[in-house]
Amino acid sequence: MTLDELFEQKGDVAQAVLEELEKVMGTYGYNIEHILVVDIIPDDSVRKAMNEINAAQRLQLASVYKGEAEKILLVKKAEAEAESKYLGGVGVARQRQAITDGLRENILNFSHKVEGTSAKEVMDLIMITQYFDTIKDLGNSSKNTTVFIPHGPGHVRGIGAQIRNGMMEGASANINVE
Repeated sequence: MTLDELFEQKGDVAQAVLEELEKVMGTYGYNIEHILVVDIIPDDSVRKAMNEINAAQRLQLASVYKGEAEKILLVKKAEAEAESKYLGGVGVARQRQAITDGLRENILNFSHKVEGTSAKEVMDLIMITQYFDTIKDLGNSSKNTTVFIPHGPGHVRGIGAQIRNGMMEGASANINVE
């Protein structure tokens, strides 16, 4: 019987001691009514070893719980970041859709009100205006220390051409998909 089993089965031990004492003491005329095992006191070295084992088991269990808690925190953080990025993407998509709708409306209004202008000319004008607004925003930002911007009439024209080509490629891709 191990020491742990001894602590768990004090009643069984008391009963076994009672039976043995009744056999021995009964021959002398004694009758044993009851045996009470109050406490089992092992040697100090055994107690220290048991305490160390219990402490090690508690530390092991605590580290498992801590690991699980950290895992849950990481998973929740990742889920929150994913949700944040998703919602940010939805917001950017809505913002771009609103900008596109506004640009379309401006182009149509401008080309109808000013005779002799084409939608391409209006788009070029809007692109140049947005280009200058972007340069102004970069200059006003306190986080930027140095920004290199190629500038000149040819560069603005090149940006407009890149945007138009991108829009045409996107439109042709949509037609091919449908």
